Amino acid sequence: MSQALLHFVRAEPRCFERSLEEGHVTGSAWIVDRALRHTLLTHHRKLGKWLQLGGHADGDSDIRRVALREAREESGLTNLVPALAGIYDVDIHEIPARGVEPAHLHYDLRFVFFADPAEPLHLSDESHALAWVRLDAVRALGVDDSVLRLVAKTPQLGSSEP
Repeated sequence: MSQALLHFVRAEPRCFERSLEEGHVTGSAWIVDRALRHTLLTHHRKLGKWLQLGGHADGDSDIRRVALREAREESGLTNLVPALAGIYDVDIHEIPARGVEPAHLHYDLRFVFFADPAEPLHLSDESHALAWVRLDAVRALGVDDSVLRLVAKTPQLGSSEP
């Protein structure tokens, strides 16, 4: 677990609130097929890049529940199965200023879920696109290093299902 994340959560009682301008805890879902060959990515409307699904806690301190809720809302998937019992990854990244919203940090806790690529997808207003992408093709989408880190960790799931 990131020391910066632990310090932030211990020091800031409103850490799960989006209204905390310097930053807040978020939850993400790294969704893969059971064969560990594909991941579901979203082309984020506001950020203009391919990412894992996820979003704001909005006061909910159960970040795994947040990640699952966001994944369902952003994809339409209903049959998401946890692939690990705990946190899969932690990433702290800056969100650029947009309109009246200042630049701020997302303290992102990432959880991994299995899903069936045959289940129908439903695009939300938050995305330009949703796509199941072969893990060996993710880099070609111009994703950031934190997404590549998720890709690199995925083969390890073959021996660590809950």
